[in-house]
Amino acid sequence: MTKIQIELPNATAPAAHEAGLLTSNALDRLLTNAIKRRQTADALLSMAGRIAGAGVAAMPMDEIDAEVKAIRAERRRRAGDH
Repeated sequence: MTKIQIELPNATAPAAHEAGLLTSNALDRLLTNAIKRRQTADALLSMAGRIAGAGVAAMPMDEIDAEVKAIRAERRRRAGDH
């Protein structure tokens, strides 16, 4: 384990403490999730650059909305099957 020391604004420290966010486990979860989000964002940006370089046409928003709705409907259907 590595020990770290951080400085927080006066209002943040007690609120974080009361919320149970200053424990080793909570900080580990918060940092792990932040790292995953950053890696995902980096991967998406990298992918977007490759797509733009390949000359792939942008999908219209109404098509994106339709795809999202179809995926959500399929997930709801599958959840109902279990």
